[in-house]
Amino acid sequence: MTTAKKSAPRLGFKPGEAIVYPAHGVGRITAIEEQEIAGFKLELYVVSFEKDKMVLRVPTAKAASVGMRKLAEPVLVGKALEVLTGRARVKRTMWSRRAQEYEAKINSGDLIAVAEVVRDLYRSEAQPEQSYSERQLYEAALDRIVREISSVNKITETEALKLIEQSLAKSPRRTKATEEPEDLQDEAA
Repeated sequence: MTTAKKSAPRLGFKPGEAIVYPAHGVGRITAIEEQEIAGFKLELYVVSFEKDKMVLRVPTAKAASVGMRKLAEPVLVGKALEVLTGRARVKRTMWSRRAQEYEAKINSGDLIAVAEVVRDLYRSEAQPEQSYSERQLYEAALDRIVREISSVNKITETEALKLIEQSLAKSPRRTKATEEPEDLQDEAA
């Protein structure tokens, strides 16, 4: 019974495997170690985030509850790229409320939700400027999706960014940018 209990919380993560940690994006499990903390023995995943120069230790029993997951399947990556080609959905609510929703989607670790944020906040060259906070959220979402797509498809981040930009260019909003200037100005307000 105890062996089944021990393997269940592990979720099948192995050292060397790339994973997604919701609040930080794609990382790599460098080791599974045991530490004694406050008199308790804890088994921990040691997760390294190269780009952020950060190491995180996640208790194996808590990995599922914090939302740590394996990389998306290629089918899901295809769906995320499809989401990018859709029309941006911008609610007519206060920016602070939308910003909170976007932040929650980015930190959810859900690739489709992150793709929705990228789609909704994307601005082409022909479109008006973004506010600083919009740009920050857009770049955070873009960084998450780029890292995951590059890891899943085993391509460079630059190649993943090109794939994303190609999908964004197919969006109906991008092709009609000259026809809808009033709409865009309302959204920026």
